Amino acid sequence: MNNTQNDYSLLSQFSNGSKNIAFIAKRGDVSLDTFVSESIFNITGYSSDEIKQLPENHYSLIHDEDSSEVRRALIEFESNPQKNYIELTYRIISKDGEPVWVNDQILLERDNGKIACRKSTLINISDIKKNEAVLQAQNDSLKDLNVQKDKFISIISHDLRAPFTTLLGFSEILLNESDISEDERNEYLRYIYDASKTQLNLINCLLDWSRLQTGRIKVEPVRLNVKHVITTAITPLTGDAIRKNIDVKVDIAADLSINADERLIGQAIVHLASNAIKYTPEGKDIHISASRFKEGFVEIVVRDEGLGISEVNQSKLFRIDQKFSLQGTSGEKGSGLGLTLVKEIIDKHNGQVWFYSQVGEGSEFHLTIPEAKNIILLVEDDLATRNLYKRMIEHSMNNFEVCFASNGYEAINTYRDLLPTVVITDHDMPLMNGIQLVEAIQKKENNKAFPIIVISAKLTEEISKKYMKLGVEKLLSKPVDQQQLIDSIKECLY
Repeated sequence: MNNTQNDYSLLSQFSNGSKNIAFIAKRGDVSLDTFVSESIFNITGYSSDEIKQLPENHYSLIHDEDSSEVRRALIEFESNPQKNYIELTYRIISKDGEPVWVNDQILLERDNGKIACRKSTLINISDIKKNEAVLQAQNDSLKDLNVQKDKFISIISHDLRAPFTTLLGFSEILLNESDISEDERNEYLRYIYDASKTQLNLINCLLDWSRLQTGRIKVEPVRLNVKHVITTAITPLTGDAIRKNIDVKVDIAADLSINADERLIGQAIVHLASNAIKYTPEGKDIHISASRFKEGFVEIVVRDEGLGISEVNQSKLFRIDQKFSLQGTSGEKGSGLGLTLVKEIIDKHNGQVWFYSQVGEGSEFHLTIPEAKNIILLVEDDLATRNLYKRMIEHSMNNFEVCFASNGYEAINTYRDLLPTVVITDHDMPLMNGIQLVEAIQKKENNKAFPIIVISAKLTEEISKKYMKLGVEKLLSKPVDQQQLIDSIKECLY
């Protein structure tokens, strides 16, 4: 064994400094003539002496699922006198029971056809295998996405062409036939209008989905009042609901806020509400509600009493490679892309979307969106006054957090980070007065209105007019009564 030990002396020194390489050498079949580097412990959890005592040394640790294939390869290798080198990749079970991937590089020394010495270089490749698995999963995902997009393009190509049969056909009739009645003319124009409207909806959905996918639409979250954003979004749908005698009931707490992109979230709500109206029979109700969900999220629910979706078709929803669109209860047509766009929008907000549906009973769609905390930014340079207002607010509105700024400049710097629900500011402050603060915030918000309450001991008619011109209607005189302050905050919110 001395020759083997000499051969491996330098390698052993090298391997003992590495966590991932070990060397094993065995002369003949005598266990006493076995060399195992101490670094084997780093790979297997067994000491070199423990490995030597195993019946087949490190081969005794081979994973059951790999054992038969490895042993077959070893038998074929050792029985072929023309081969002296082989590499095997397999798993062993470490001392703590965990599988470890190894690359086993085996070199044989033969003497008159017999194996005189086996030398193995054992390399831990578990990290490589993990990376390979990640890359394979990513590759499979990309392949699947590519297949989905191919199907999607095929579907969209058909859908983009389909309306032109109606558009061209009825246009040709209107152009070439002068003796059609006024009723027929109006009917054909209605067909053209409906087909054009459906086509425009499809193109808009397709463009928005594509822009979200490629990042060309930037998601810009701001504080939004949930009740306001939903009522604003569904207002254009009022006419459709009235024509079908559908009552859209909104049940949302006035103090609920989300952190979201107003245009995108409004678009998601429009698609869900529009679908609910489309697939609900005349005289039925639609319910839209919102409430706090898990920590940091608000759940919005749109429930209808409509057609419902069969179990077979439920798996097609939210997928780009599956076209699914039903005809509405009054013959309305959809693009089939609305829900796909909704999911993309909610994903961009780190939320979730799911649904429940039963044929003949209706559907219920759920969205979760990050909640915006109810924060009041109190801008006041006097510490005692700040603490007084804070106690007043927290006593009556315990779901609000009060944050402070001692002057206008500090308020401007923190406004965008806090996205406060309401700003309460003193008018008479050093460096920047209340009017200058309002003007600065409005400039940052592109003149967008935001709830603000101004408190001052010197509210002259001239100052009041300046605030009114800026859109500030809540002007309170010092000293402020607690109920007056709380009522003003609630009026700003509700």
